[in-house]
Amino acid sequence: MTTKNPYKWLNAVLLAAVIAVNALSTLLPLAGRDTREISDMFKNLLTPAGFAFSIWSVIYVLLIGFAIYAFVAERKGRTSAAAPGPWFAVSCVLNMAWLFCWHYLLIELSVVVMLLLLLSIIMIYIRTRLHGERLEVLDIVFVKLPFSMYLGWISVATIVNISALCTKYEFGNAGWAIAILIVAAVLAFTIGFRFRDGVYPLVFAWALYAISVEQSDTVRSVELTALVISIVLVLFAVWMFIRSIRDRD
Repeated sequence: MTTKNPYKWLNAVLLAAVIAVNALSTLLPLAGRDTREISDMFKNLLTPAGFAFSIWSVIYVLLIGFAIYAFVAERKGRTSAAAPGPWFAVSCVLNMAWLFCWHYLLIELSVVVMLLLLLSIIMIYIRTRLHGERLEVLDIVFVKLPFSMYLGWISVATIVNISALCTKYEFGNAGWAIAILIVAAVLAFTIGFRFRDGVYPLVFAWALYAISVEQSDTVRSVELTALVISIVLVLFAVWMFIRSIRDRD
């Protein structure tokens, strides 16, 4: 298997562009609206509290680590960082495209772009998990971890984005919100168990806790459902961490 990674420079440049566009979307902001202001315009029962979005800082730090590690891995003869292939570059372009759609209130188009972004990260996730090379600690930290967290958050963001679109068309109630929370839990359990991944459900737990906080003064049933599921997901994530360590040993 070749150890060359033809996408490492492209990945680094496009990631820098993503970070720049995200910064500008806040500093300018794009279309004269910041992300939180738009979120408030389409606020619904699945809107998380503002602190939930701080996870982006962690995700971008990890992705920077991935982009840098690609150069290190190639020199060491490791192929793990090359596993995403062209999909990381695709995800960067879609990330930027989504920001423009969201800030210019193209909500329908933003859902389409978000679904494509989700698909691209799913491809990365699968390719890094099914990669044949035995992973070292650095591979786990700089390749597996970033995309577990990224996929987890984009999975949640897709749900929130679709909920915003439903709100635009005045669709949705407490029962619908609870059903979506249950579907989200099933997804977190399924992916976490299939890949022995504790990080993915932990991201869902973080998001659902933020939803419970945001809904504490609105619909009690949604708040409690989100809170209970988040606690169960934390416990499940701990179990997955233990299982993955045992499997590795």
